[in-house]
Amino acid sequence: MGARKSIRAKELKAEKKQKAIAILRDCPTSPRKMRLVADLIRGVEINKALGMLRFSKKEASIRLEKLLRSAIANWEQKNEGLKLEDQPLCVKEIFVDGGRMLKRIQPAPQGRAHRIRKRSNHVTIVVGDLVIEEKK
Repeated sequence: MGARKSIRAKELKAEKKQKAIAILRDCPTSPRKMRLVADLIRGVEINKALGMLRFSKKEASIRLEKLLRSAIANWEQKNEGLKLEDQPLCVKEIFVDGGRMLKRIQPAPQGRAHRIRKRSNHVTIVVGDLVIEEKK
């Protein structure tokens, strides 16, 4: 391997170590309802995000809080020598994708039928170091 490739590989490895990922698949909530809660914590420091999720009235916040705690645990697992209190972490990325859809039929008047689509979603959270941008 050339020098540039090995240097770049080391840089990428260091970047991967700085962030941790947690994924929730097939959550039985519609993606639209989950995105409302996900938008609240995007880019927020983790302690503040946990507080926001804890006191939110939305049902989706319960699942997102558990997922955020999992992402924090993944970060601690990757960085065994570092303390969580010393490192300012934030929610770098969070995105909600549509999952599988259960299709059901509900009887309707005059012999017809309406289709019910029970939606689910996939949520991905990336937790990383908080970057404070300086004003120029």
